[in-house]
Amino acid sequence: MRNKLLFSSILLAASVSLSAQQSATITLHADQGKQIIPKEIYGQFAEHLGTCIYGGLWVGENSNIPNIKGYRTDVFNALKDLQVPVLRWPGGCFADEYHWMDGIGPKENRPKMVNNNWGGTIEDNSFGTHEFLNLCEMLGCEPYISGNVGSGTVEELAKWVEYMTSDGDSPMANLRRKNGRDKAWKVKYLGVGNESWGCGGSMRPEYYADLYRRYSTYCRNYDNNRLFKIASGASDYDYEWTKVLMERVGSRMNGVSLHYYTVSGWTGSKGSATQFDKDDYYWTMGKCREIEDVIRKHCAIMDEYDKDKNVALMLDEWGTWWDEEPGTVRGHLYQQNTMRDAFVASLSLDIFHKYTDRLKMANIAQVVNVLQSMILTKGKEMVLTPTYYVFKMYKVHQDATYLPFEISCQQVSVRDKRTLPLISATASKNKDGKIHISLSNVDVDNEQEVIVNLPGIQATKAAGEMLTSAQVTDYNSFEKEWIQMMKTVNSLKKDDAKVIVTTIYNPAGNMKLPSTLNKIVEGIIENMNAIIEKRAGKYDYEVADVYQSSVTSHLQKDGVHPDFQGQQIIADLVCKEYLHHRTG
Repeated sequence: MRNKLLFSSILLAASVSLSAQQSATITLHADQGKQIIPKEIYGQFAEHLGTCIYGGLWVGENSNIPNIKGYRTDVFNALKDLQVPVLRWPGGCFADEYHWMDGIGPKENRPKMVNNNWGGTIEDNSFGTHEFLNLCEMLGCEPYISGNVGSGTVEELAKWVEYMTSDGDSPMANLRRKNGRDKAWKVKYLGVGNESWGCGGSMRPEYYADLYRRYSTYCRNYDNNRLFKIASGASDYDYEWTKVLMERVGSRMNGVSLHYYTVSGWTGSKGSATQFDKDDYYWTMGKCREIEDVIRKHCAIMDEYDKDKNVALMLDEWGTWWDEEPGTVRGHLYQQNTMRDAFVASLSLDIFHKYTDRLKMANIAQVVNVLQSMILTKGKEMVLTPTYYVFKMYKVHQDATYLPFEISCQQVSVRDKRTLPLISATASKNKDGKIHISLSNVDVDNEQEVIVNLPGIQATKAAGEMLTSAQVTDYNSFEKEWIQMMKTVNSLKKDDAKVIVTTIYNPAGNMKLPSTLNKIVEGIIENMNAIIEKRAGKYDYEVADVYQSSVTSHLQKDGVHPDFQGQQIIADLVCKEYLHHRTG
């Protein structure tokens, strides 16, 4: 049986242009899936950087911002809905300057510290080991601890492991009990240092390999806890680092990390997060896709020394890196998140799924308020980014079986001699046998008709959801959340809610304008209302016509302007008009 699907589970579209339509074909082999997509591919990363921790995850129990035991309620609920599988902490570069004993015990007794890596911020250590591990328990995710190798000692890291995981009558376990936690936590993932080639100590790979062997020796398994020890691996194209670690550490490590950012370079401006042209957009797509070549080459080196794939590759930092938003603190890495970032997420995840025989974890940088984050906060306000919605749509792939496929689509040449397919896709089958297909149309000018061939599968129905916007530069802000709002509106069922669209009125109608100018204004408003009515009809929304009613005269007479008070008056009048409309 050979069935065809024109649309399936998830579709990410760069535009809704009707100017032209291209076509692509996918042939899915639903009976050939072998590899499970580890849920840890959807891991998150929280570093003490900017407002990721303080103001992002944590506000404290006494904050006027709604919280659950000090954790922001809105952020916590958003992460809970995302089904976060693993969370990395406390760094990043911060990890190799962090001394964990400063973050335990009564908060009023914890010493303050200067965050030298990220803007010189003073931190009070109110968020420490207990706060992090309790958060992981509440979220139902695995904690991933990054240990201090750069400025710490073997003893310090060994005692931290004991403090967290020992249930015996040991000094560190008893200290934990004194600080209010009787039962040991389960801590699976332990990173032995971070970016040891750079901010983690500027080491040579040979030197770090010896340090890893030493530090990891004293990080012991206590009781029923079993550590998955991760060596500090390479950045991007540093294949020599991976080679040395495989030669000198080998099976002593359970995993080795890799960092890859979609970034234009490490000196000078990295470019605006929100202001970019089509050429910049396509370059970004090509750069993010280059991670496949990087993963493939690191895996090939690992295969030479570990044919049985006992050592996992852990991509524990990845994502976009742009200039900080104007007006924000230098070094806090606060950036907006557009549809371009959403595409980087979807294209990257599509690639990760292909290499899960070796790639066992990925942690996007970072979870809140930093780089390519899921969530942005400002005081009591919170917005979810386009990247958040990609992760939410893609969570159906967690622990599902990856399905191989072939794809035929148009390609374009982009800057830096890269070739970019205009369609990206991935597919999986869950434990219930349901097939999920994720599609991304990266073409900013054309729609794509995608034909999905399912040989041997009797497909009876297809359902899905779409993330899209008018421009790839669009983003959710604290002022307007158009992407989120329209997604919510379009997901409403007619039985649950009635969507009412209002026309617009002429606020200058009571002004004595020259007749020629008045005709121009009236013509513009009539055209806009015609568009509103046409779009409303497309989605079967009901129209409350305030332009052709007595409401207009009220608005004009009262001189209402669209400020907060004016919006309330307009809303009241619209409701009255709609009720009048409904009752005839």
